[in-house]
Amino acid sequence: MTPPVEQFRTDSPERTVEAGRRIAGRLGAGDCVGLTGPLGAGKTVLVRGVATGLGVADERLVSSPTFVLVHEYPASVPVFHVDLYRMAEADAELAELGLEEMLADGVVLIEWADRASAALPRPRWQVDIEMTGPNERKITLSRIE
Repeated sequence: MTPPVEQFRTDSPERTVEAGRRIAGRLGAGDCVGLTGPLGAGKTVLVRGVATGLGVADERLVSSPTFVLVHEYPASVPVFHVDLYRMAEADAELAELGLEEMLADGVVLIEWADRASAALPRPRWQVDIEMTGPNERKITLSRIE
């Protein structure tokens, strides 16, 4: 098991956004971040923080790409937000979405990354979100080599 690089404990969506902004400080073009956690854990909320930390001007632009699969947000480095929740064969479909091209240009944030772990690049960042209470979250950032 990969040791955590950093852990955050949050007690509100606003604090989860702030944790995302802190994570953004570690990222640059070519970085892939896999996000895992149960439905409602706050993956999209955390992505909102990462995106604004990377320069997305309005956090209201960030929404779940569940039905469109990928959202691109303009920032200092382009941010690609991918959601694998509805993909039946996520490993194969991720390549079809153009993961390599996205990584060449920007930062790729992938919700439900555990559905395509074999297709995700190495090295990459891993964010695991655990619900520890109604509003409390434990967010663990790791580096997968």
